[in-house]
Amino acid sequence: QVQLVESGGGLVQAGGSLRLSCAASGRTFSRYTMGWFRQAPGKEREFVAAISWSGGNTYYADSVKGRFTISRDNGKNTVNLNLQMNSLKPEDTAVYYCAADSRTVQGMGVPDYWGQGTQVTVSS
Repeated sequence: QVQLVESGGGLVQAGGSLRLSCAASGRTFSRYTMGWFRQAPGKEREFVAAISWSGGNTYYADSVKGRFTISRDNGKNTVNLNLQMNSLKPEDTAVYYCAADSRTVQGMGVPDYWGQGTQVTVSS
């Protein structure tokens, strides 16, 4: 059974920090590119960050570069994906989704699997 379970969302003031986590199991996710997307109310889902299966390459949307850091820990049966978000802005408010992509070698393509999402709200 494939599971991508996000945690760590919440309410934070502008300038603050949050750390999102995603536990992925049920497939050999250690060989998948993993990443984060977000969707704000009334907007399309957008790419935030991705990390290659080895962790050696990371990719960021311009809007979060320098503020967010993606990392992963490839366990035997579960991959733990993290997103450290610093210097948060009200425009970072969105539902954040963990995602896994088995095909793309560089960057993040269309994911094969999605988590259910976790709400991040940044107050001004």
